[in-house]
Amino acid sequence: MSVTIGVVGSINLDLVASGAPLPQAGETVTGAQFAQHPGGKGANQALAARRLGAAVHMVGCVGDDALAETAMTLLRRDGVDVSNVMSELGTSTGVALIAVSPDGENQITVASGANTRVGPSDVAGLPNCDVILSQLEVPVTAVEAATRRAAETGALMAINLAPASGVSPQLLKDADLLIVNEIEAAFYGDALHERGGLVALTLGGDGAALFKMGQEIARVPAFEVDVVDTTGAGDTFCGALAVALAEGQPPEQALRFASAAAALAVTRPGAQPSLPNRAQVDALLGAS
Repeated sequence: MSVTIGVVGSINLDLVASGAPLPQAGETVTGAQFAQHPGGKGANQALAARRLGAAVHMVGCVGDDALAETAMTLLRRDGVDVSNVMSELGTSTGVALIAVSPDGENQITVASGANTRVGPSDVAGLPNCDVILSQLEVPVTAVEAATRRAAETGALMAINLAPASGVSPQLLKDADLLIVNEIEAAFYGDALHERGGLVALTLGGDGAALFKMGQEIARVPAFEVDVVDTTGAGDTFCGALAVALAEGQPPEQALRFASAAAALAVTRPGAQPSLPNRAQVDALLGAS
């Protein structure tokens, strides 16, 4: 079943130092290996959905610097529609500085750059989609415009509430699906469930759960894999869950599909380079 996903979100270039212990405040550590990969929550989620078989339209913004084309490389190569990605003169492309420990845990600092320029007018060009997916690495006005676009076109509106930040209660109520990890769930508390829509909660090594009207309706354990780098796992989950729900998969099956995709994403380094394709996810599901 072919589905269409619209993603309104961030596009970054990830600068990754891996293999050294994560530093404490004021500490310098050495011995890391350096790599750079395309990233950004929006771009990661868009590419995840594309590799899982959806037609994907991306709304975002990059700078007019040398980093922009590198940040867009995999989106273009894999066939994400980037006709609604703007290039802003006089701004820098977003950059994420990522440290990855030997056991795969990470610390991330983001310099948002051109991502702060994404606005409601950019969202207007988004075509009709089955699901519109957004995050909080772009201005909330763009996310609000995405929710209005979803309401106008009948799309399911999904918001990954990351990074956790203050948003209006109305935005939470306007979403059909909210996606959070444990830290974000604690930040938003009961406000997640006030509208009664779907809430997906990722639990790391303990799997994931899905709630409706505050009641748990599905829970799946984590898949056992060898963890190399957890960067991008949450974004993979978001993109995969959007695809599964757009396809009409029932809640537990959709949750399991998204968890399998996220599990595969942690088995290789980097966010976008590690995103699995549909055959790989289906194989993991079949094997388990």
